[in-house]
Amino acid sequence: MNKFYLAIATMFLIVSGFVVQQPLDIPTEERPHFGTGEVLKYKVHYGLINAAEAEIEIAPEIHHVNNRPCYRANVFGKTVGSFDFFLRIRDTWRSFIDTSLIVPQKYYRNVEEGKYRKKENVTFNHNSKTALVETKQTLTLKIPDRVQDVVSGFYYLRTLDFDRYRPGDVIRMKGYFYKKIYDMQVVYKGRETIDTKAGTFKAFKLVPKMPSTDLFAGESSVSVYLSDDKNKVPVLIKANLLVGAVKVDLYEYSGLKYRLNFATSD
Repeated sequence: MNKFYLAIATMFLIVSGFVVQQPLDIPTEERPHFGTGEVLKYKVHYGLINAAEAEIEIAPEIHHVNNRPCYRANVFGKTVGSFDFFLRIRDTWRSFIDTSLIVPQKYYRNVEEGKYRKKENVTFNHNSKTALVETKQTLTLKIPDRVQDVVSGFYYLRTLDFDRYRPGDVIRMKGYFYKKIYDMQVVYKGRETIDTKAGTFKAFKLVPKMPSTDLFAGESSVSVYLSDDKNKVPVLIKANLLVGAVKVDLYEYSGLKYRLNFATSD
């Protein structure tokens, strides 16, 4: 059960939190295609079992952190059904994302997994390239340009123009998670049509290179699908584990800036 949750968390960390280093100014054509009030809801399946639910939202109002206007983005995750009985999970991840630069100004994590508890506050200073990390202890961490946290990376990924990539191209990334900076790679695989609980979509397919662990069935075992439109909403994530498979499936959404690109039958 613990490995199941770790697999889900690792999937989100790798595919959402670690994004490409870019110049500090975002070109006009790559301004974010999301805004305040957006809500995305997902069901997490382990095989045929509905094991967990997740909600990703942007608050309806703009906040100010470090004297910068920011989106307040929240990710909530919880187990359901029999999984909730054996391992109760109630996790909250939050990022205050600069509305112009699309970098995190502040990051918060509150983890409740069974008897395990973890709280973390991180304040980023992109001018000095440092982050103040507050857990039970406080430390100052050096950070690279345009580093992203787990939540902010989810949104920055949606600003990328995938028409500039060819199948097989590798996107190299850096991200912050729990006192460390990580280097990751994601392979762009092109376009596919996929089915979800929210409908059938045309989508961009991304495959992060997974580390060698006793969780995943190889380095290409996770596939992420973003809607092939201006929203670039993650509509489906699939992972093959050494034992079983996990699917994270969009089932409800609201507040999108543009209409989703549903696939039409020929």
